[in-house]
Formats: sequence, structure tokens, C-alpha cells
Amino acid sequence: MTPEERAATPLLGRDDELAQLVDLVGLGSDPRSTMVVLGGDAGVGKTRLLRELGARAEQAGWRMLAGHCLDFGDSAVPLMPFREVLGRLDEDARRAMVPVVASHPALARLAPTRHLPAPGEGEDGTDGGMTLPAPQRVPGGAPFGSAGDAGDVAGRGELFEGIYAALETLGEQGPVLLVVEDVHWADRSTRDLLSFLFARGLRAPVSVVVSYRADDLHRRHPLRTTLAEWGRLSAVARLHLDRLADADVRELVHVVRPELTDVRAVEGIVRRAEGNAFFAEELLNTECPGGEALPWNLADVLLVRLDRLPEATRVVVRAAACVGRRASHALLAAVVDLSDAELDEALRAAVEAQVLVTGSDASYTFRHALLAEAVYDDLLPGERARIHAACALALREGRASGTAAELARHARAGHDPVTAVHASVEAGQDAMAVGGPDEAAQHFLNALELLDLPGVAAEAGLRRSALVLDAAQALLTSGHSSKAVTLLHREVGEVRGADGGAGDAASTPEEGERAELLTALGYAVCAVDDARVSAGDATDEALALLGEERSARRARALAVSALVAYGSGDDDGARRAAQASYDLASELGLERLRSDAATTLGRLTSSGDPDAAQRAIKEVVERSRATGDIDGLIRGLHQLGGILFELGRYEEARPRYREAAELALRHGRQWGPYGFDARVLAGLVSYHLGDWEEVDRIVDVDQQAPPPVPGALLRALALHTLAGRGDPAAPAALAASPEATDRDGWAVILRAVAAVDVLGDVGDLAGAVETYDRASEAVRLLWGVRSFAAQVRLAALVVGHLATRAALAAGPEREELVRTAARLAEDVERTVGSSAARGRSLGPEGLAWSARHRAEQLRLRWRAGLEAPELEELVAAWEEAVERFERLGHAFETARSRARLAAVLSAAGAEHATRVAALVAQARAVAERLGALPLLSELAAVDGGPVRSAAATGPAPAQLTRREAEVLRLVAAGRSNGEIGRQLFIATKTVSVHVSNILGKLGVTSRTEAAAVARERGLLG
Repeated sequence: MTPEERAATPLLGRDDELAQLVDLVGLGSDPRSTMVVLGGDAGVGKTRLLRELGARAEQAGWRMLAGHCLDFGDSAVPLMPFREVLGRLDEDARRAMVPVVASHPALARLAPTRHLPAPGEGEDGTDGGMTLPAPQRVPGGAPFGSAGDAGDVAGRGELFEGIYAALETLGEQGPVLLVVEDVHWADRSTRDLLSFLFARGLRAPVSVVVSYRADDLHRRHPLRTTLAEWGRLSAVARLHLDRLADADVRELVHVVRPELTDVRAVEGIVRRAEGNAFFAEELLNTECPGGEALPWNLADVLLVRLDRLPEATRVVVRAAACVGRRASHALLAAVVDLSDAELDEALRAAVEAQVLVTGSDASYTFRHALLAEAVYDDLLPGERARIHAACALALREGRASGTAAELARHARAGHDPVTAVHASVEAGQDAMAVGGPDEAAQHFLNALELLDLPGVAAEAGLRRSALVLDAAQALLTSGHSSKAVTLLHREVGEVRGADGGAGDAASTPEEGERAELLTALGYAVCAVDDARVSAGDATDEALALLGEERSARRARALAVSALVAYGSGDDDGARRAAQASYDLASELGLERLRSDAATTLGRLTSSGDPDAAQRAIKEVVERSRATGDIDGLIRGLHQLGGILFELGRYEEARPRYREAAELALRHGRQWGPYGFDARVLAGLVSYHLGDWEEVDRIVDVDQQAPPPVPGALLRALALHTLAGRGDPAAPAALAASPEATDRDGWAVILRAVAAVDVLGDVGDLAGAVETYDRASEAVRLLWGVRSFAAQVRLAALVVGHLATRAALAAGPEREELVRTAARLAEDVERTVGSSAARGRSLGPEGLAWSARHRAEQLRLRWRAGLEAPELEELVAAWEEAVERFERLGHAFETARSRARLAAVLSAAGAEHATRVAALVAQARAVAERLGALPLLSELAAVDGGPVRSAAATGPAPAQLTRREAEVLRLVAAGRSNGEIGRQLFIATKTVSVHVSNILGKLGVTSRTEAAAVARERGLLG
């Protein structure tokens, strides 16, 4: 980044430090003289913090002075920062310096050009400055500006007194903030002058803040002693600027590169930057921010630290970079060709230079991971390979301890693929055992890649299919279901269904391995809605290959076959397969498979006998809890929550979902099947219950890096509360949310439900209808069905927005709205009929949305004035919708249904005023609690009051009554008096009276003119 770009970046994550500095120097209170020493690693943000402090000082009317020390090595210019300060004084300060320079003539020698008046010059402007001839002698001292420091003791003393007097004089004019940066590069005179100022103190309100790089202070650095002296002064406050928290770096990434939406790329930068703002900005400045390549300019900045180290130290540092971020002393000793004494001396130099940091376990780590990257990238390929091979040999022979993952990495980089394969498999198993499926998947995939090398498979002696199954399981558990399907599908090739093989007593070893892979493929397809292969064909072929053998793999294939059949609506087939799996697992003593089959059998009972289903799954849950079967427990809780969810018992379902999600998180399965599903369902339940803050917490992934499909699901769920609240950010969030990710039907549905409201609320009806159509088509293709239950809800939401528009639509548009709604009604009828044919009821939620759909269809026809229903039918439909959502416990949709029932009753006449007021009050209480602005606007249109916009222009007409406002909106929509009367359930003659009153109040003579004036003045609300 350029300095200008970096300066424009807002200060992030430093509120506490800034507040502390502001308080120390007296900004915002009584200005005082304070001495502050600020330390921190290079790039951590010291300059940015001090720039913000300086800006606040200037805003408060302080004089801001800044000087910088520069790295000139042995040719440092004495008192460089104070030369800079005095050289940049403004005209007022220069005039104030006249008597100071007269009293301390040595001060004039410090200005590089015509910035300070020479001794004896007046204030009349005849010669306001002078260009100093060089060299000139400071009275009583040596030539100032020579290669040495600033003259003899007497000359330095006078110069220091002059600078002290200059600061006092400026402070008497007003508060002063003096910042001296990078004093780790300061010459001796600058350090001595600062010590002089700190020890003596300033009477005027002049605060001095100096900064230094802590990571540059090796043991023999001259500033170390000076810092110790400053620390003993009571007037000096010392602060250390720590690295930024990950959340602050993440925010910095989003501020600098808002277009970077790849979560893994962002998290990669956060991980590599390790809290260093400069490093994060430089990593962002690459063409591919998520890549592993280090920007050359950043690498140069990092590597310059190594140039000053002895050769033996550089050898050790290079070896440490190959070993990894943490290098044990034993492994370094085994790798480098140095004696013990030479190694100790080299390590001491690296530690003193703050390249390496010692650990409590006889190990060394790089002070910053990017330094290790820079050193590693700077090695020649042959150097790397030799060091890695030496590391692998030392680990394998036991001369140093390390993990299987370390051995795998060194063996792979050291060109020992057989050792790397075995170590990768062991590392993957270790990672799965401690809840690290992401890492496990990578280790297993690395092993598979190495097995493809010529001769490696034969020499390694590993069973490839077992390794593929391990990799697929790790991918599924880590939330990468699509990758698991791809891996398994590539391995099995063509899936041939039930005709896949023989089927007598037992399979051959090759057939058995293929059957295991097909079973895993069927399960993975269930998790991801992948249309490339039929899950049913995969499990059918697996069972055909296994025949009637009494084995664990057949029990597993039957269990997966049951899941596949249940998902496709074949309840009878699912029941047969689950029972067969249960019996075989019981016979073989396979407790976990038995619990899995029992869970499926219990779930199949839920549609006919939900109480029996709950009892069955509760038994599974308790048995899994007792035996420590975490996967079985998570699935059991998920399925138990599902039964309660379908019954509309949200309060009871939520704790089950929460426990399942928390267990999954605790055991490293947070993105895997059932555990992650439970998290999303807990969010949906909370949304229904009106606990939208809980939804916001559940969908928050700021500290996480979800895989693509889970991330899409959480973004879709987040859209629900954005839409309900009418958040201005909702359209942008919708646009940033992919319509379908990795072929997941659930993600498509969740997004579409929220999208319909987001688009409908901003008046984009075409977009809402198109969203419905695309989502319906996508899910039908993904799930291989003609209809799906969520279509009822989607259709009801779309028709609701069509009905809202109908009141203002012209004739042809009204007809089109009704035609569109009729098409959606056909989809709803097909969905309801399909559920009935399968013997599955819609359940409380389905019944509520079915009632709502019917009510919205009637409201559309009523507001469009086309085949309008009788008032009694319309009211009854909305009363049923309200009652259904009340019984369901869906807070927001109950309130929205009440608002629309109130609108219907309000139009029906004043005799319903009491009931309308009660409905509006109930709905408004919920809307205000949730912050649902669109619903509040809808309610405002129902319960009356002036409608005229505060932004209206022109002469203010007499206020319109609520009924007149309703009539005016319909007049502007081009409705006749008869159409208006039918919609508002009033006589045509009454409409005529209202129109006359409206024309008079608006001061117009025609309906067309009334519509124009209403639009101009914002009266259509």
C-alpha cells in the first residue's frame, strides 16, 4: 500500500490504547506535560496510532510537532528529529523563537535552512532567516554537524537548554504535542536529549511521546540501557502496543478490500498476519490475497533482519524455517552440522536479534510466522529438500520427537513418498481423534495423491479403498460434502444400481470394497443433493454386491439405504431396510449401527404416532449418551428436535437442537451432517419464536470460516431477520448471497423465502416471482420431485406481495397479478396432493401456510376487484390464518396475519373498530419488539391518522381522513367508484362523496389531477 492509502485506513482495534494516550497527555481535559514511551513490533500500528493522536490534538487546538529518526547506520545525523521539528515551524512559531535564539544562539545551528532567525536578527522581516554556512562553530564547542556527536559537553549543554527553552516558549503559547518516532534508530545525542527532557520535565503544557520498535532491540542495542533509565523516571509512562486481535485484523481486511468475500482467503490473511497491521495490508496488496506467495517487498523487509546475523546463525535460522514455526533444540541439533557450542552461540545470536524466541519446552519459534515464510521462500530447492530429508530421518530414527503430521511433511518435502504416505495416514487418524476433520481430510488426500506415484502403492502396502473411505468421512464431517461425493464417485466410476453384481452368500474382497465405497457414496449424496449420481442406485448396487452376507458392511449399507428411501418418500422401503439393519446389527453386536437404525425406525413412526416416535428416539438418545456414542447422540437429538418441530412445539424442539449443535462444536463436527443441521434448525426455531437476537448469534461467523454450503445456509438464515426488520442492508446482502451453492436444495429454499420479502418490500414484484420460479425449478431438479412442501410458504409470501400491489395497480396489471397468483395456486394444490398421496400430513406449519396462501389469494382478488370474494369469506380465511399461526407459535407471521385481518375488517366498516384496534395493538407490540419496520408501516396504514407526507410540497391542504386516504390511493390506481366501493365494502354513492371531498381538499377539479397532486405531495403512503 502507498503511504497515502495506509494513512486513509481507519484506526482499528486501538480504542483502549488511544484512550490511554489521550488521557495521559491531557487531551479533552487540562493540558499538562507528560512523557510517554511507546513500544511495539514493526508494523503493529504505532505510527497509525500516533497519527490519530496528533489529529485529535490538532482538532483540540494543540500545536502538533513531529520528528523522525532514520536508519543511516554509522552515518546518523545528530539530533535528526529535532532538526526536522525546528525546520517545519510555522511563521507564528518562528517569530516566537526570536528571543529564544537570541538567548541560545547554538539553536540556530540546528535548522538546516532559513527556518530560524540567526542571532541578532530582528522581527521586522528584513532578514527573517539565514542559510547556515557549514561548518560553523557552536560557541565553546566543536563544529556542529561533523561526523561525531554534537560537540563537547558545554556545547551540548547549551544546545539542550536551547531546545528546552524553545519547547517551553511554544508551550506558553498553547498546548504542544511533540512526537518522536523510531528512536531505536536515534543517534546518541537524540537519546541524551530525550533523557535530559524526561529527567528535567517541562513546566509548560508540552507532552512528549516517543516510539520504538521492540523487535529491533537485540541485547547489545544502545537503546536498551536508555529505556531502562527512562523506566526508572517517575515522570515517564511506558506503553507497549500488542498485536491486533484476529477480529480487528479481519475488520481491517474488509475495510481495505471490501470486495474480498472469500472467507478462507480472509482467514488465511488473518492467520498469516498474526495481528500485524502492516503485514495484513501487504498481504492484501498481492494479486491473489488468499495465496501462499509472500509479496516480494514484504519479504525484503523481513529478510533484511537476517543480513546482520553471523553465518552460523543464518544456517540455524534456515533450518528452523524448514522445521516449522516451532523447532525443538533436539531436531535443530540433528539437522545442522554444528557442534553443541557453535549451535548454542548461533541460537543465542538469533534470540538476541529477536528473530527466534525461546519456548518453555526447549524449543524455538520465529517471532513472526511471516519471517519464517520469507526465510523458507529464500532457500534454494535443493537446500529445502536436504533439510527436510534430514528432519524426516531424525524423526523416524527417534533422535528428536515429533508428530506424525511433522514426519509426513518432512518426508514429502524430502522426497520420501513411502514414509510420507504412512505418516499422512497416521496424522489423519490422529486429527480425527481430536476433532480436526479439516486437517484429517487434507492428510488423507495427501496420502492418496502420493499413492498415485509410480511404485508407491505397492511398496506402501496400503488398502486404497480404506484410505478413500477415511478421506470421504473426514470431508463429510468437515462440511465439504460435495468434495466427498466427487472423491467417491471418481473412485467407483459408473454406478449400475441393483444390477451391479452377484448376490449370494457373500461378496468377493473386491466386491466388498466396492460395496463399501458405494454405501459411502449414497450417504454423501444424501448430505449434498448431488444430481451427478443417484443415491438409491448406489445403495442398491452395494446391497446387490453384498448379497445376504451377515456382515457389518451390509448392516451399514442397509442403514444408508433406509435413509435414502426415507428421503425420497418411500416410507415402506425405508422401514424394511431400517428393520433389516437393526436386526443384523443386533445379531453382530454392532451397537452404533443398531442405534442408527433405531433412530430411522423411530423417525418413520412420527407421521402416524409422534408420541411413540419420541419415546423410541429418546431411548436411542439415552443409550447413546450412556455408551459415549457422540455421532448417535447428535443424530438422535436432531431427529427428536425434528419431530417436535413438525408438531409446532418449537419451545421443546429448540433445546434439543441446541444440545446437538453444541455437542458437534465440542467434538469438532460443527460443519458435519446433523450437527450443523441442528444449528440451522435452532436458528429457524428462534426465528419462529420471535427470538431474532438468538438468530443473529447463530448466524454470526465472524470468528469462523464455514465451508461453502454451511456458509450459504447461514447467510440465507441471516437474510430472514434482515428482511423482517426491513434493514436497508438487506438488498445488498441478498445480492451478495449466491442463489444456489454446491447444489444444496435447503440453501436454495432458505434464501428464496427471505428474498421474496426483501424484493417484495422494495417493490420488485418481478424479482420476487422470478425468485420463486428459479428456486422451485432448482429444488425440483435437485430432489427429483414434482413439488416440495416449502412451495406452499413461498407461494403464500409471493401472493401476499402481489395482493399488496393490487390496490394501486391499473386494470391490465391487476389481471396479470391474478393470473400469476393462479399459476402459483396450482403448485400449492400439487404439493398438498402429493403429501396426502404419501400419507404424510402437512403438519401445523404446513397447515398454517396453506391457510395463509388461501387468505392471500382472496385478498388479492378483493384488492384487484376481480371475482372479489364476499366479506364473510375473506374475513373467515384471515381468521383461520391468524388462528393457525397463533397455534403454531410463529410470532412474526401471527402478527403479519393479524395486521392483514385488521386491514380487511377496517375496510368493512366502523362497526369493527374495536376489534381492529385490538388486532393492531397486538401486532404492533410484536413488530416493535422485533424492529419489523415493514410490518409497522403496514399497521400505520390500517389504524388511521394523517397520511400526508412531511416532505410534501405546495400549500398544505386540509387533512384527509383515513377513509379518504384509502379512497385517494384507489383513485390514483385508476379504479372506478364502483370498484372502490366493492373493495372497501361501501356504497358507490358513498365513494362519490369521498371523491368530492378529496377534490375539494386538494384544490383540484379532476380525478387525474388529484392523482398527480397526491403523488407530488407524497399522499399515497
